Amino acid sequence: MADLTLIAAGAIFIATYAVVAVGKVAVYRIDRAGAALLGGSLMVGIGVLTPEEAYRAIDFDTITLLLGMMIVVANLRVSGFFRLVTDWIATHVSRPFTLLVAIVLASCTLSAFLVNDTICLVMTPLVLELVTAAKRDPIPYLLAVATASNIGSAATITGNPQNIIIASLSQISLAPVAAIGLALAHRGEFFTSERLEKTAMPTHHHGPLVAKTVIVMMVMIVLFFLGQPAAKVAIVGGAFLLFTRRVRPQKIYIEIDWPLLPMFIGLFVVVAGLEKTVLTPEITAAAGHLRLDNSVVLAGITAVLSNIVSNVPAVLLLKAFVPGLDDPQRAHGW
Repeated sequence: MADLTLIAAGAIFIATYAVVAVGKVAVYRIDRAGAALLGGSLMVGIGVLTPEEAYRAIDFDTITLLLGMMIVVANLRVSGFFRLVTDWIATHVSRPFTLLVAIVLASCTLSAFLVNDTICLVMTPLVLELVTAAKRDPIPYLLAVATASNIGSAATITGNPQNIIIASLSQISLAPVAAIGLALAHRGEFFTSERLEKTAMPTHHHGPLVAKTVIVMMVMIVLFFLGQPAAKVAIVGGAFLLFTRRVRPQKIYIEIDWPLLPMFIGLFVVVAGLEKTVLTPEITAAAGHLRLDNSVVLAGITAVLSNIVSNVPAVLLLKAFVPGLDDPQRAHGW
């Protein structure tokens, strides 16, 4: 019976991660969130985990923090804050290279405190509109958004979902490196005496909501740095923004990435089932032969795994091996 449970847990894990990696299943209309939720439910349904063990496996601080930050970002998006940022850039830069630097700094800074996936989704159409109106090649500027968002998101625990999980904090900023690298790769675009054509970007925004959201976000950032529990600060800040008479809550709710939450919940349970049945102390100890305590090796494995199944599933899987390493705190940074 124990062998059957082990085989079932392994099969559920493999199937769940396969769908997460591919994003869909032929014929069936199931996505990553559905696969994770189904996998977690099956872990409980076939008895790999008890309901109580499944509940304990879910990191509700992570779910709460993520939901709070998504509400904040939704308010920024609905208020027109991001369009104001691109409008400011359009009116204050005059050369291609300074435009690149401004886009890098904006994307990097916003991604440090907000979820970088959202910053890429919001900034891409706005930057594309801006550079197209200025009659510039959009490719390097869009690469700047993607690169700088990833770099900025590494600076804080709220920068991306995997940071929220591992709660890592880095004070390293590589935004200037991103700007210089892109400039060298596209020398003809940036090292020129041409000046940008002035463009008028339409700024449809809700002034009071912009002000309120920015104030709440700044208070949250201060509380984060003062050491207040991140999940508590995020959910209180997000909930406070829902207390308004100007914007219908439905406008905010529709901007939230709801499927991300059940995907997290399901993956927490799936990985817990794997840990209980398959990743025994003996198996975990055997993983020492992979030299995961070597930061270069761990970084390489993390990079490969993240490209196969995406960042969040990779981090959830690798976290089972980190506590047994010689320096687990350092390893969590990867």
